[in-house]
Amino acid sequence: MPIRQLIKSLIDKNKVFVFSKSYCPYSDRAKNTLSSLNIPFKSLELDTEQNGPEIQETLYQMTNQRTVPNIFINRQHIGGNDSLNDLVLQDKLKNML
Repeated sequence: MPIRQLIKSLIDKNKVFVFSKSYCPYSDRAKNTLSSLNIPFKSLELDTEQNGPEIQETLYQMTNQRTVPNIFINRQHIGGNDSLNDLVLQDKLKNML
């Protein structure tokens, strides 16, 4: 399956999807935030995937964001951990679900 199609499939099949890296503290914080709010999500650890660098490069082409976590909610790219926290603080996250 082409990388772009794989990414789109993961985003389309999951209400909340996080592209992350297992060693990234910002990825951990984002996943912990979602868990603490009892928001179900799926994630893909790019550093453990053979095609992780290609996925990250394609995500950059799609979102203009090079870093992880790269978070999608209802097929909408919201950004990273800071963007997620902004949505929580502004009480906008629940409305997106």
